[in-house]
Amino acid sequence: MNILKVAAATALVALSANSFAAKPTSIIFNANTQTSDGTAYATYTVKCSNGKKVQLTAWDNRARWCVGDATSENCEKKQIKAAKAACKAPQ
Repeated sequence: MNILKVAAATALVALSANSFAAKPTSIIFNANTQTSDGTAYATYTVKCSNGKKVQLTAWDNRARWCVGDATSENCEKKQIKAAKAACKAPQ
């Protein structure tokens, strides 16, 4: 019975740790821009539940979303996945 209680408590702690992870609270459009070679992209700011603000860039007519500036390689196909990755990334 004691082992069951310990296992249940461990599972609850693991689940509650996930609920406290930083999550995106808003995504705000900043501007449409171009690189020096003429490639168009858009910049956004993600606000996270822990107070952090992170820049996202959208490429290929918003088909590819990257955390950070034009040189970033941390990219996703969906905006929300990129926003979640931005909030989880260390500062």
